Amino acid sequence: MTGFNVVLSRNIEGAPKNIGPYSQTVAFSHYNNLSAQLPIDPQTGSLVAGGAKEQAEQCFKNIKTVVEGIDHVMTDVVRVNIFVTNMMDMDAVEEAYHAAFPSYVPARTVVAVKALPMDASVQVEALLSYGEGTIPNEPQAGDLIKLTNNTAHAPISHLSTQSVAFSHYNNLSAQLPIEPKSGRIVAEDVKEQARQCLKNMKAILESIDVPFDDIVKVNVYLKNYSDLEAVNEVYAAFFPDSGIARAVNYLPARTIVAASNLPMGALVQMDAVVSHGDGTPPQAIEDRHGLIVEANNTENAPIDSLSTQTVAFSHYNHLSAQLGIDPKSGQMVAGDVKEQTKQILTNIQAIVESIDHAMEDIVKVNVFVKDLADLEAIDEAYQSFFPEGTPARTVAEVAALPEGALLQVDAVVGNTEGTPPIV
Repeated sequence: MTGFNVVLSRNIEGAPKNIGPYSQTVAFSHYNNLSAQLPIDPQTGSLVAGGAKEQAEQCFKNIKTVVEGIDHVMTDVVRVNIFVTNMMDMDAVEEAYHAAFPSYVPARTVVAVKALPMDASVQVEALLSYGEGTIPNEPQAGDLIKLTNNTAHAPISHLSTQSVAFSHYNNLSAQLPIEPKSGRIVAEDVKEQARQCLKNMKAILESIDVPFDDIVKVNVYLKNYSDLEAVNEVYAAFFPDSGIARAVNYLPARTIVAASNLPMGALVQMDAVVSHGDGTPPQAIEDRHGLIVEANNTENAPIDSLSTQTVAFSHYNHLSAQLGIDPKSGQMVAGDVKEQTKQILTNIQAIVESIDHAMEDIVKVNVFVKDLADLEAIDEAYQSFFPEGTPARTVAEVAALPEGALLQVDAVVGNTEGTPPIV
């Protein structure tokens, strides 16, 4: 890597030892990316006894151990993603969640998936602010503050904050297709639901004076993967949003997850990561103005008409989910899950190298699989790309994947030099 910021990976005593090639927490610049925590008792290495409540409590205990092990506190968590195998368990999970966040609540996404590692019922991942940054021997804007925001023009929940900003990023809670005045899901038409999700996201951004085209990454969660074409029709009406964005056909990076279930029986929900050009105060003027969103596609990886392969802002690049597609043929590679894993990570490597970075700059990886029984074979191929096992990681089995794929992978990459100001 070049420049001053460094990828800082750590494993904390007292939290479960890794059951795969990943680090518990990976910091870069002003954020820590935590691997998803399973309800593992660190003393035994096994799942805790009990139901969803006990499992959720253990997940949050493990997160707290990691957070405090790097001299932070739970109120530094800016977003939480909760994966459950049964949406009916969420009432029990909420009890543990309230204990972990008794006053401040972060941005949040909840999704039911088909299965979780070790047959767990609950898995929780977190994104944590890192006020001092990772410039060696030089604390970086250590007095940055976290900004939270709710607007009545989008659904308000006592369980999450609509938008949580820290440094140069806003993290939006997953938006359900809820009409904010009535508090109810809109009509059971997936297009109307997708439209409402995006309207809610836009209302949140307008409330904090951020343009819709400042979104750098969108995650779309579908109840039925067969609804994707209809959702894409609506999605394409919102992106690009402005004349400037349309002129360059700017589209955020994107990942699509086929959930087993969504809150309130919704057919679709979406969350987003948004650039925050001014950063959170206090910052020196020269450090906060004029940063730009940089989008990039390379012909050496598959190109999608509704997303950009990688979108950089400030010190991070956000990559769209990659499938095991050969970019030359446009077809899924032949062979088993190992071959698909190799192709996916080759595509990711091509994207990363096209923006003058290296695989060592990857801080977080999300792996969505068709069958968790394939994970051992996936990891054999995975470790050849990440021999040190550095990036934080989340793994879940989902209901469906595009093109009949066996897995898909997205990533977050450090952007050492940051993005330049507008010339």
